[in-house]
Amino acid sequence: MGSVGSVPRLVVAAPASGSGKTTVATGLMAAWSARGMAVSPHKVGPDYIDPGYHALATGRVGRNLDAYLCGAELVAPLFAHGARGCDIAVVEGVMGLFDGASGEGELASTAQVAKLLRAPVVLVVDASAQARSVAALVHGFVSFDPEVRVGGVILNKVASDRHEAVLREALEATGVPVLGVLRRGAVVETPSRHLGLVPVAERAADAVAAVEAMGAMVAEGCDLAGLVALASSAGPLVGAAWDADEALVSSPPPPLPFPSLGAAPPDPPVGPDGPRPQTPDGLERAVVALAGGAAFSFSYAEHAELLTAAGAEVVTFDPLRDEELPEGTAGLVIGGGFPEVYAAELSANERLRKVVAALAERGAPVAAECAGLLYLCRELDGMPMCGVLDASARMSERLTLGYRDAVAVSDGVLAVAGTRMRGHEFHRTVVEPGAGASPAWGVRVPERRVEGFVEGGVHASYLHTHWASAPGVARRFVERCRTS
Repeated sequence: MGSVGSVPRLVVAAPASGSGKTTVATGLMAAWSARGMAVSPHKVGPDYIDPGYHALATGRVGRNLDAYLCGAELVAPLFAHGARGCDIAVVEGVMGLFDGASGEGELASTAQVAKLLRAPVVLVVDASAQARSVAALVHGFVSFDPEVRVGGVILNKVASDRHEAVLREALEATGVPVLGVLRRGAVVETPSRHLGLVPVAERAADAVAAVEAMGAMVAEGCDLAGLVALASSAGPLVGAAWDADEALVSSPPPPLPFPSLGAAPPDPPVGPDGPRPQTPDGLERAVVALAGGAAFSFSYAEHAELLTAAGAEVVTFDPLRDEELPEGTAGLVIGGGFPEVYAAELSANERLRKVVAALAERGAPVAAECAGLLYLCRELDGMPMCGVLDASARMSERLTLGYRDAVAVSDGVLAVAGTRMRGHEFHRTVVEPGAGASPAWGVRVPERRVEGFVEGGVHASYLHTHWASAPGVARRFVERCRTS
């Protein structure tokens, strides 16, 4: 439908968390996909779980738009990257419409992202405990920031025809059209636990059924044609879409404490299946194993794209099932997830634990975030893990959550000391000790501390980062894969 900048798009927001954003956003994606439209799914903020449901609804990778982690200047380019070739895009908001990074004004809020995308907002309102007051609530959200265009309302948890009539009559005075009504009894089962919704990777058939139910409910209760018209009113975006190859070219070369590759590329090795894939300059692509499956389902798509652009052959494996790393593995990336839920199964896969330990022992680069950190510890809730780090992990009653301003404390495979990055923490576990002799990061908020481990080729930390904000991280990691 024309250039990327003209892709119809809308932002699904709400006055507060728990209003029904995920149900409406995922339902819209599923309903439009079922009608043959190519739908681009996006999520404001750092959350990994909702994009999994979005991907199931659309058949496309769910992508995050986070102005804190990536910078406001990358929001539109990353959106355009994900929306290439699509008929329409749906952006699910985070928390309440104007809620963002604590103490940072509108930064990382749904409102800020809507403005950066020049996209209209549809406000999902939980109407279960109100009548005429809904008009005051909507009026307040419409008028709070004139640069945010609230183009429609979807009323959720409406009790009856009479209740709906009262709500519609009240909203007439606001001039904001009602584009959908979902009844109180129409509940889609989306199981939760200690960190929110259960990820798609763990629910299989149940997740498929839930997404289909959301699509059917939204298709029945919402004005799909009116919502398409609203999405089509989005303003044009200026500038190029983000591209992993171009991002690497434009980023400064990473300082490397490793031997240089030399001028002449080596002859490509020949394996049982012929020559391994090569980069355009004739170098063999370094195999980077990326943990996946139910226990390690948290990963931003741009990480694999940047690793590939930097010269890696990214191969996904499942630590719950695979007893070996992919053939030729030169580096290992283990992102977030729920190893605490699968600790017994991960521990039982002793063969893979020993393979991971041996890889780290020989100095190969290993990047681990949050769940990956737990997996590299000696034990998790008393069950043996990989033993790469002399640390113990356990579940905790305390939720650690929030954005972090961080600086690299030690030279490692991802960054040199002094490199600044922004990240996010979200866990109910504790690692003791919290930092090694060479910590990974120093953070300022909520208190000044160091955390994580840099040991040999290992960089392990609770901090989730988005590499699109610092593409040199991927290039540095792949260079180390080639020289270790």
